[in-house]
Amino acid sequence: MKLATFQFPDMSVGVGLIISDGIVDLHKHLKQAPRNMIDLIEAWSDHKPQLEQLVAQMKADIPLDAVRLLSPIPRPGKILGIGLNYADHVAEAGMETPDSQLWFAKMPTATNVPIGTIELPKVSEQLDYEAELAFVVGKHCRNVSRADAADVIFGYCVANDVSVRDWQLRTSQFLLGKSFDTHAPFGPWIVTPDEIGDPHTLDIQCLVNGEVRQKSNTEHLIFDCYAQIEHLSKVMTLEPGDIILTGTPGGVGIGFKPPRWLKAGDVVEVSIDRIGSLNHTVVPEVD
Repeated sequence: MKLATFQFPDMSVGVGLIISDGIVDLHKHLKQAPRNMIDLIEAWSDHKPQLEQLVAQMKADIPLDAVRLLSPIPRPGKILGIGLNYADHVAEAGMETPDSQLWFAKMPTATNVPIGTIELPKVSEQLDYEAELAFVVGKHCRNVSRADAADVIFGYCVANDVSVRDWQLRTSQFLLGKSFDTHAPFGPWIVTPDEIGDPHTLDIQCLVNGEVRQKSNTEHLIFDCYAQIEHLSKVMTLEPGDIILTGTPGGVGIGFKPPRWLKAGDVVEVSIDRIGSLNHTVVPEVD
């Protein structure tokens, strides 16, 4: 299934199923269904059979172009990203392959819609892109074994770990350079694992103004999705709706000589096989 959060022209928000010809509005057909994605994830076992019937039987209620797609989870509890997790990205960064997972946080206020704009900050010109597979946590969990890790993944998204490099690298802590407003777009919807199969077989790419900058496959992850869950859950409770960004392949702007920073007017498209794509235009930050 593909699950989306969307906004009607009157600004009201719904949760729906994406099918071939548009969106099935869950509230229209399942009055008792939660009205936001995190609550739906929490109550997934109660509603999954009815949702499967809707997918099989229903036509769309709403054309996709009649609504605005929002971030599938407009305010995640956590957004966590792993660094240096593809060998070619490690090489272009001039680093050694890490022995341990390198994690940072992006603040939830950085969350952005899947189709829209990314802000070029007033305080920096070193704006960069990072195409990434993201997964959504589906259960409250702690100390998850690798063998059980797949069971706590609710679904998968496309993500762009937008980064402000001078702010990221001026200290040993990446958080500020990763957390500017609009710099955590993901979506365009959540695809459940039954439609993905093995998440480590997905083509991933990033285009800037139509030029391929990144092109790889998730089979090249150094620490795969299940290793990431095992590692993170040793430290913290993972909760439904948490977003995990699994790392970016080589080809980021800072890796070029000289660096190729994003500038106002650039169009960035990130796509992943069997999931979908994000599309954003870079615009100057406004007051």
